[in-house]
Amino acid sequence: MPMLKNFRALQIRARHQVYTLLSGNNLSKLHGEGYDLSELREYQPGDDVRKINWIITAKQGKPYVKELHANRELSVVITAMMGGSLWFGECNAKQNTLTEVTTLLGYAAYQNGDLFTGIAYQKHNTSFQPPTKQLFHIETFSKRLFEADILGTALLYNEAAKNLFLQIQKPSLIFIIGDFLQEVDLSLLAQKHEVIALIIRDRAEENPEKLGEVILKDPQSGARMNTFFGKKSIDRYLTRLQENDDALREHFMRYDIRYTKIYTDEEAIGKLVNLFK
Repeated sequence: MPMLKNFRALQIRARHQVYTLLSGNNLSKLHGEGYDLSELREYQPGDDVRKINWIITAKQGKPYVKELHANRELSVVITAMMGGSLWFGECNAKQNTLTEVTTLLGYAAYQNGDLFTGIAYQKHNTSFQPPTKQLFHIETFSKRLFEADILGTALLYNEAAKNLFLQIQKPSLIFIIGDFLQEVDLSLLAQKHEVIALIIRDRAEENPEKLGEVILKDPQSGARMNTFFGKKSIDRYLTRLQENDDALREHFMRYDIRYTKIYTDEEAIGKLVNLFK
């Protein structure tokens, strides 16, 4: 029951923030595909003759043209990378923040009348929410992320990215949400879709404290290790983290992938508003 109450509080907060702060922001550079018929009107000098509707023209005895407007419905795909490394921070803060970000984006898609698709990748399970405009389905998908049992599991980002490329056929706005603590290649996705990477981190991951003699447990494999976690260990860890993040930034810039980092102690809505400005 406490977990359910926490999720409901997250939903209420996210909905309020979207409707007051994110509403009206354009999530994407894309503007949808195709055109819808707006109206038929009489031909006026200067109109493109290719727009003439010959069937109506023949019936009315005078030329009529088709007036079209762009179909701006957007396909929004939320992709959650649910590996054990997300199990970090006080009260499982990283997984909760990932759920909050997903909920905010889901409400924004609903508010804008866009098509929402949700995909959550886990080691032995892929949760798929087919394209929908129903708020119930968006909230159900977010609840799955909140309750997902990820401790002791490892996820290969590149395998998930390959699968995602095969799954999504329609040009879409794809959000990939995770902690990005491993190499990932999003080049194929970025050539077909607009891709935005949302990096979820806890500040303690990037500013670890000296712990001395300690038993560390790997949240992905479950392996335990007796070690001395001091300055040298911290320096080695931060060097590897910096190399990983430098490679990520270079990859995102090369393939025109927008990205932002959201810490667990930040207001996620503020980061998203700045991203979409």
